[in-house]
Amino acid sequence: MKIALLGYGRMGKEIEKIALQRGHEIVIKTSGKETYDITTANVAIDFSVPSSAYNNISNCINHKVPVISGTTGWLEKYNEIVDLCNDKKGAFIYASNFSLGVNVFFELNKQLAKMMNTLEQYNISLEEIHHTKKLDAPSGTAITLAEGIIENSNKKNWELEKITSEENIPITAIRTPDVPGTHTVTYSSDIDTIDIKHTAHNRQGFALGAVIAAEWLHNKTGVYTMRDVLNLG
Repeated sequence: MKIALLGYGRMGKEIEKIALQRGHEIVIKTSGKETYDITTANVAIDFSVPSSAYNNISNCINHKVPVISGTTGWLEKYNEIVDLCNDKKGAFIYASNFSLGVNVFFELNKQLAKMMNTLEQYNISLEEIHHTKKLDAPSGTAITLAEGIIENSNKKNWELEKITSEENIPITAIRTPDVPGTHTVTYSSDIDTIDIKHTAHNRQGFALGAVIAAEWLHNKTGVYTMRDVLNLG
């Protein structure tokens, strides 16, 4: 495939390595200021910044180029992109985290939330740790985990750091140098504690998942998720 990399930071460079290893060609590499013709690509991978993601994605859809996005912090416009994609018969995947292991972790998190929902003696919390250059907090992955719990429990919302209601899930966001991403879901009582945790050792897992998603989306139309890519549904 001919791939456009919309966002050529650390993730973009890691994706480039994986894509080339898998026999693909990188035809566009942009960090936001360059001009380019998106129609030269078979598929686009967006790992840009929140202020650029919407324009990148809509440009791809308008030109019928399948696009996957791992950029977080722009999701207030997600439904607009879904509507545009359906209207233009485009192809789109958004994931807060493309790591194959994390997407399995998302499913495990949902199942655990169902099992713990009736055990009122347990308090739930989330913690995420990332490198200091990460722009948003909490991470998109932590938000996805919180949403998975909310869908399968009596929790109503999430809050960063301190909670104002027991119906909400507290998320702690820690920034420290050179941490690709660690997420922990904790159920704690006076008697014991249950933790499930995912630790990324490097960015290769994110990059591999993004390329696999791009391969899967090629020649398709519609709005999908990593659950579709990995057949987890």
